[in-house]
Amino acid sequence: MTGTIATRLLTSLLVVVGSSMLVFIIMYVLPGDPVLQMLDGNATTPEAIADMRHQMGLDQPFYVQFLHYFVELLHGNFGVSRINHDEVLPKILAHVPATLALTLVSAVVSIVIGILLGVLSAIHRNGIIDIMARFVGLFGISMPSFWTGILLLLLFSIQLGWFPAMGSDGWDTLVLPGLALGLVGAGFIVRMVRNTMLEVLGEPFILTLRAKGLAERAVMYRHALRNSLIPALTMIGVMIGELLSGTVVIETVFARQGIGRILADAIIAKDMPVVQGVVFFTAIIYVAVNLLVDVSYTFVDPRIRRSQ
Repeated sequence: MTGTIATRLLTSLLVVVGSSMLVFIIMYVLPGDPVLQMLDGNATTPEAIADMRHQMGLDQPFYVQFLHYFVELLHGNFGVSRINHDEVLPKILAHVPATLALTLVSAVVSIVIGILLGVLSAIHRNGIIDIMARFVGLFGISMPSFWTGILLLLLFSIQLGWFPAMGSDGWDTLVLPGLALGLVGAGFIVRMVRNTMLEVLGEPFILTLRAKGLAERAVMYRHALRNSLIPALTMIGVMIGELLSGTVVIETVFARQGIGRILADAIIAKDMPVVQGVVFFTAIIYVAVNLLVDVSYTFVDPRIRRSQ
C-alpha cells in the first residue's frame, strides 16, 4: 500500500504541474492585452502602457515569464491580481470554503440519489421503479446544470419562496445549487450502478449464495452491491472534477461568492495570476479526491488488497 500511495502521489504532482503549465500557455495565447483591460478605456500614452507592461513583465519572452511564475509558485507566491492588486492566495483562500461546501453537498446528492436509484432500478428491473429511476438518470445527464438551476430558482425561490435565490451565507443557500449540480452526477451514477449490479446479479456466485439459503437482502446489499461499487467509485472520482468545474456556472447563476465566480471574472478580465491560482487549487483538490478513491478500492474489494 505504501508503494501504491507513493506512486499515486508522484502522478498527482505531475498532474498539478502539468495543469498549471497548460493554463499558463492558454492564458498567454488568448487575444487581448491585460494592460488595456486594466486601464478600461482610460486615456493614457503609449509610453505609459509600455512602462506598465515592463513593470508587469509582459514584455519578456514566454519562457522567461513561465520560469518566473513557476519559481514564485514553488515559494508559495501566487502573485497579485492585475485588476485590483489584491494578493491572490488570500483571495482564493477566502472563497475556497464556499466552493468546497457546494461541491460536498453536490457530491452527497449525486452519490445518495445515484446509488439508491441505481440499486432499486436493478432490483426492480423493467418495473415502474426501474422506469422512474432511468428517467431521473436521463434527466440528470441531458439537462445542463444552469438550466436546472434556473428552473429550481423559478419554482422554489420565486414561486414558493422556500429558499433564497442567491447568496452564500447559511445552509439554505446550498440546497438549490447543490441539487442543480448534484443531479448531473446522479444521472451518471444511476446508470453505472444499475448496469454493473445487473451484471453482478448474473454471476454464478450470486446463484450459489441464494442456493445456500442466504437472505435476499444480504445477497443484494452485502455481496452484489459491494461488488458493483468499484466502477461507481471510479465515476465518483471523475465526477468531483466535473462538480468543481460546474461551480463556475452554478455560482454565477446563484450569485455565490466562490472560486468558480472569481475564476469566471478573472477569465473575462484576463487576470492571469488569479486564473492560475484557482486552477492550481482546483487541481490539488481533484487529485486529492482521486487519490482517496484509489485507496478506497482496497477497502471495498479484498481482491485488490490481496493483489497489492
